[in-house]
Amino acid sequence: MIIKGFRILASIFLMGVYATNAHSEEQSVKPCLPYSVKLSDLRLQQPPRHVLLVPLLKGEEDINENPRWPEKPARDLAAFYRNRFHATVSQLRDVWQWTDYYRQVEQLVQQEASFDRIIFISHGGYDGPVLKKAVYMQDHKITGSTGKLLLLSEAQPGLNNELSLTYDTEKNRLFSDYMASHWQDLALMEFDAIWQQLTGYEKQIQPLDNSCYQRYCSTEKLSSWQPQQREYQQHLCELICRKSLFDIKKSVTLSPERFFLFTTSLKSLLPADGLIFFGACNPGSVAPSKVVLKDETELLINSTLAGGTHMSYVHLVSEASGHITSGPVGDSSGEDVVKRIIQFESNRTQHRLCIVVPPAM
Repeated sequence: MIIKGFRILASIFLMGVYATNAHSEEQSVKPCLPYSVKLSDLRLQQPPRHVLLVPLLKGEEDINENPRWPEKPARDLAAFYRNRFHATVSQLRDVWQWTDYYRQVEQLVQQEASFDRIIFISHGGYDGPVLKKAVYMQDHKITGSTGKLLLLSEAQPGLNNELSLTYDTEKNRLFSDYMASHWQDLALMEFDAIWQQLTGYEKQIQPLDNSCYQRYCSTEKLSSWQPQQREYQQHLCELICRKSLFDIKKSVTLSPERFFLFTTSLKSLLPADGLIFFGACNPGSVAPSKVVLKDETELLINSTLAGGTHMSYVHLVSEASGHITSGPVGDSSGEDVVKRIIQFESNRTQHRLCIVVPPAM
């Protein structure tokens, strides 16, 4: 999507979000397999000896919740595995962005750690577990008279958020100097904050086109508007009559390299009879059959990754990793994740749990 000057044509891709209540099993559907599956039906290590818990922490300014909520179900599951199976339980700590996850996984690989179960507890959507978008690559270049800032970030492995900001270095020296000294600070900010900061500075240094402003917002013209509409009209006139100093392009695209980096990390920690479990909303939900528009959700599962398209994120990860993979169908909660894991390990059938076995097994 492109933002030219002040014309915002953007919409941020929608994600399935974590819900506080799970659907009851009486309302169940069976989108994954044509039959109900229990632990005894699967070729998994039984009993589990080594378990890795991965609580993904995600604080949001507009959500009134403790961002550390996944740690509570992780503690409950740790106690369950230790008490029931005398298993060794490990846990990743303070995973706020995917670089935190990869750094700790690398340490485990160096220690030659291996796990029978890897369990994620997090917010989620049709395209898997979600963290706050964090920049993993940034670049600022001047080519001729064109300056360009490129930021790549991700909230879900394989979904690449790209922000590209371009400007003419000869158009306004103050703005060019500002970008040269502040571009690294911008990389730490959310898109809306970048937009507000740059447009605010632009307003300070870029004068209005007075002839344009008088044509649309003269005193006489404003007096013809209702009082409550005048402020909005003045705002529009400023947007129209101040020439923009920069253009922004924002998009969400697939990044196969980042997705397979994630699935490779799973394979590095799991033996052939290991299980991947995504405790979040919708990883086992059937992918919508609609045509997917750019910047909407379901980009991963409706892609050609790992021989796609796929019914669900669970199907995609199972195919890409070569491991049995599972996750709830529909909304979930921390309590629901604990309940499902205990029922699964107790060899009880569950109908709103998607379990996918790769073809090789």
